[in-house]
Parts: sequence; C-alpha cells; structure tokens
Amino acid sequence: MNLVVAQDDLGAVGHEAYLLHEQLREEPDVAGVGGDKSGEGATAQAADELSSRHMTMGNELLTTLSVWDSQVKTVLQMCAHISNHLDYSKRSYAENDKRIEDSLRHRDGTAVSVSEISTYVR
Repeated sequence: MNLVVAQDDLGAVGHEAYLLHEQLREEPDVAGVGGDKSGEGATAQAADELSSRHMTMGNELLTTLSVWDSQVKTVLQMCAHISNHLDYSKRSYAENDKRIEDSLRHRDGTAVSVSEISTYVR
C-alpha cells in the first residue's frame, strides 16, 4: 500500500498545528495567570504563601507548576516543528513538481508526448 498525501492535506495539518500553537501560547499560562507586579502568577503566589506557612503543599504546588510549564513548552515546540516542517515539505514538493514538469518539455515549451515518456520507464 502506498501513502498518498495531497498538498491540501499537508496545508491543513500545518495550519491546525499553527492554530494549536497560538492557542497554547495564550491560554494555558498557569504560571502567569493573575500575575502580580513582579510577574509572579497566582499559582506561584499561592505556593509561596503555603510554603511561608510551613505547609509542604506549597513545594508540591511549585513542582506541579514547573512540570505543567515544561510540558506546555514541549507541546508548543512540537506544534511549531510540525507546522514548519509541513510548510517546508509543501514548498519542497511544489518545487520538485515544477522541476519535473519543466524537464518534461521540449526546448520550444511543448510537452513531451506520453509515448516519449514511456521510453524512459522501460
């Protein structure tokens, strides 16, 4: 079985990866939500407050926040990588198609006939 992917398919997947990247960049910023003047988010502020009262939950909350932030950054990087790679693939295949099309023309610009092409395949 052969894998067949149309240009529109690549563009659609790349576009969805881009949209997800933009949405993730804005929405799951748990670390920055409710930020104070120093830029520390509400979750980090709560963790600091709990820790200052000698509650171990404060450190656990900071760990959770750190892991969440790291995971979101990883997903952001992967979405950007997918989008960029598919954009590159789309351009590259279009250039290859153009090069092949150009190579199948005579000097005067007319297309090479099917019978001429079939001699290359045998």
